[in-house]
Amino acid sequence: MDMKLEVIVVPVTDVDRAKSFYTGLGWRLDADLATGEGFRVVQVTPPGSPASVIFGTSVTSQTPGSAQGLHLIVDDIAAAHDELKRLGANPSEVFHDAGGVFHHAGTDARVPGPDPQRRSYGSFLSFSDPDGNGWILQEVTTRLPGRLDPSVTTFASAPDLAAALRRAAAAHGEHEARTGAEDPNWPDWYADYLVREQAGSDLPR
Repeated sequence: MDMKLEVIVVPVTDVDRAKSFYTGLGWRLDADLATGEGFRVVQVTPPGSPASVIFGTSVTSQTPGSAQGLHLIVDDIAAAHDELKRLGANPSEVFHDAGGVFHHAGTDARVPGPDPQRRSYGSFLSFSDPDGNGWILQEVTTRLPGRLDPSVTTFASAPDLAAALRRAAAAHGEHEARTGAEDPNWPDWYADYLVREQAGSDLPR
C-alpha cells in the first residue's frame, strides 16, 4: 500500500502572522477554514511540493516554535538563499557539515559555504518562521538509488521538469561531443536520462 506524506502540522501562536509569512514566501494558500472562534485551519504548500503545511488554532498540542528540522529540497542552494533573503525570511548563510553526511542538530559542526565538491545532499541553509519553527533547505541534484521507483517518473511542477530537461540537454551535449556525431534519437536519450536521474541510477553517457 502506498503511503504518501501529505501534511506537516506546524505549531504557531498567531495564525494570521504565520499565514502572512508563509504566503509571503510564495507558498500557495490552499485553505483557510474556521468552524468557530476556537478552531481554524490554514493550509499552505511550498512551490513544487507534493506535501503541504497546516497551522491554525486548536490543530496541535505542540508548543509553538517546537517544530524543528523540517526539510525542503532545492536544486540550487545559492539561488534559494538569494530568494529567501529577498522575500524577508532572513536565511542563514549556506553551510555544509563537518562530517560530510547530512548535518548535526542545531548549529553544531556547521562549516561555512556549500559542500566543497558540491555533492548532492551536501549543502544546506536554514531559516525560521516568526514562532521559531525551524526549516532546513538541502541541495539535491541527483537522487540516491532506491529513493524513487525507476518505473514511475513524476515532476512536482513545470519548473522542476524544465530544470531536469536543462540538465539532460547539457549531458546530451557532452554525449554528442564524445561520439562526434549528432544523435537523431535524442528524445529516447533524454527520457532515459530523466528516469535514471530521478531513480538515482547511473546516468547515460
